[in-house]
Amino acid sequence: MSEHGGHVSHHDGPADLTATEMAALLRAREVSAVELTQACLRRIEETNPQVNAIVTLTAERALDQAARADEDLARGLVRGPLHGIPVAHKDLADTAGVRTTYGSRAFADHVPVEDDPLVRRIREAGGIALGKTNTPEFGTGSHTVNEVFGATRNPYDLSKSAGGSSGGAAAALACRMVPLADGSDMGGSLRNPASFCNVAGLRPTPGRVPSKSPTAAWFTLSVAGPMARTAGDLALFMSAIAGFDPVSPLSIREDGSAFTEPLDMDLTSVRVAFSPDLGGLPVDPRTAAVTARAVEALTGLGVKVEQVDLDLSDAEEAFRVYRSWHYALAFGDFPDVGPNVAWNVEQGRKVTGADLGRAERLRTRLWHRMRRFFGRYDFLVAPVSQVPPFPIGQPYVTEVAGVEMPDYLAWMRSCYWISALHAPAMSVPCGFTSDGLPVGLQIIGRPWADMDVLRLGHAFEQATGFWRTAPRLPEPTG
Repeated sequence: MSEHGGHVSHHDGPADLTATEMAALLRAREVSAVELTQACLRRIEETNPQVNAIVTLTAERALDQAARADEDLARGLVRGPLHGIPVAHKDLADTAGVRTTYGSRAFADHVPVEDDPLVRRIREAGGIALGKTNTPEFGTGSHTVNEVFGATRNPYDLSKSAGGSSGGAAAALACRMVPLADGSDMGGSLRNPASFCNVAGLRPTPGRVPSKSPTAAWFTLSVAGPMARTAGDLALFMSAIAGFDPVSPLSIREDGSAFTEPLDMDLTSVRVAFSPDLGGLPVDPRTAAVTARAVEALTGLGVKVEQVDLDLSDAEEAFRVYRSWHYALAFGDFPDVGPNVAWNVEQGRKVTGADLGRAERLRTRLWHRMRRFFGRYDFLVAPVSQVPPFPIGQPYVTEVAGVEMPDYLAWMRSCYWISALHAPAMSVPCGFTSDGLPVGLQIIGRPWADMDVLRLGHAFEQATGFWRTAPRLPEPTG
């Protein structure tokens, strides 16, 4: 596997610690924020040229922040749960004074004057920002490539996609460049790249992590959320970024400290519904084989698992109508956009009032059906993505298990149907295909039960240990 890298179970340096381990060592004064930041910067230097995950690096700024974090610690002052921990921001999130391109030619030199609320929360919690991670233009599509920075490669096989749209974040986490990275998810952008890169991502319940929208404050399909390597790190990250903010009318009035509760849970009475195909979606046999094995792991934990037949088909039209309507609304006036964004805007301009009415009716019917479903089951478990990582030169997946896909969105249904449920959903490492490609398991909880999703994810990753398998990149040549 020389050309494609391979797997190694651990490196042994400060950059390989989880965020939770870093936090404990920082507080015990056994490691400094400067040491952690330097270790992550070295790892970026070693691995980023091969994967292209971090597109704007703020090394000096980060080292200054880290030095201040150490001074605070010396005085016994801890700013928040992320104090001294390196973090990377997705290049869709505004960072004051730091280039933010949204992956778009039109914004190649754009430098915002104020921070996104998410970025502000991370800074106020003590996080050290190392830079920006790659994303497709405006986060469009589950393959991270754009005309400003090019493509992000999969660390487990450099000839494959890292997924998207938070693909830069996922690849950076997999390579241990940072322990935490933020992202966003409309149709799977936190979950799909986590699945492709053997890391963990949580799509929170809408409103859990408030985001500021200039055009669509009540739009619930798009959420901001955390990515990390473990459920424990996701919970730590959520304790800093969740919580009420009047910037969003959907903001949930529950403090982020709810995510500091213990992750261990009694699993003996937990009821899990397993759907291998979310109600008839085509799934690549390699992916299906890996996710099927998750049932044994869950059963081994004492969980009652039942295979179910689902009908989520109402989500199809509901998601597509709202998504395209949102594209026309948010990006319809932008000049010089790429083909994916232009196609979405075009679809959105065709949406009628009757279309929106039908979409709302379908989504409401689905809501009530799933409300009854979650009366019987605590969790729904399914594949994250219908395919393993695909070739990097391919713009999108055109067929799944012999079934042709009608357009560039269709292969993401296993993620975007779930986006319509208003429910928290996590991608947790589930294993590897026979040719070494990562596959994630999707754990979907009841709406607002974000912490329960993290608890089941934690139990699963503790039992299986797949998250520990780091990529081994080929030695750089030249």
